[in-house]
Amino acid sequence: MAHLEARETIETPITILLLGDAGCGKSTFLAGLKSIRAAGGSSSIELLRDSDQPFVYDINFSKKSFTLEIYDTGSPNQHWTSLRPDVVLIAFDISNRASLEGLKGWRSDVIRYFQRGEGERIPVMMVGLKRDLREEGEGLIYPQETYRMAQELRCDRYAECSAVTGELMKEAFEDLARLAYMTTTAAGGQTKGGCMVM
Repeated sequence: MAHLEARETIETPITILLLGDAGCGKSTFLAGLKSIRAAGGSSSIELLRDSDQPFVYDINFSKKSFTLEIYDTGSPNQHWTSLRPDVVLIAFDISNRASLEGLKGWRSDVIRYFQRGEGERIPVMMVGLKRDLREEGEGLIYPQETYRMAQELRCDRYAECSAVTGELMKEAFEDLARLAYMTTTAAGGQTKGGCMVM
């Protein structure tokens, strides 16, 4: 009979703050995460209400069980700077160059509000949303530009996906879960330099 290893449970939820310009697709992204987590991976997206925050996702990953609590900045009743997140997810709309440039302001806010001390830095993942809207044309944002921005902003990870089509959603979520889990280890969630692209 095969020996079954016990799954370690991390009791304290891991808090993630999702930042990004209005209309960049944050709420649809969170709803898409819920749909891929649902049994059977339903393709329909049920939009979430801001009043339901935090959005909770139970994870079983690498023989560990833990809970992610994700807060979106869309709620007017929640002043996000009062949160103490373990990880920050900064999002932009792949079809909107202004939202890519807006990441610089969000990254500055992360440093201002969440840097915990001299030399410490909170893990940050950058995510490009609405991948299905990337089209050839004058305003096209090339993948190389987004990778360069992730490196410039000293993000620990970069992923892109489409909640509408489901493209790369599972991979983006797994990468976020992996980064979140790393915050519970002695090494922490920050990379030693450079951005990991998933």
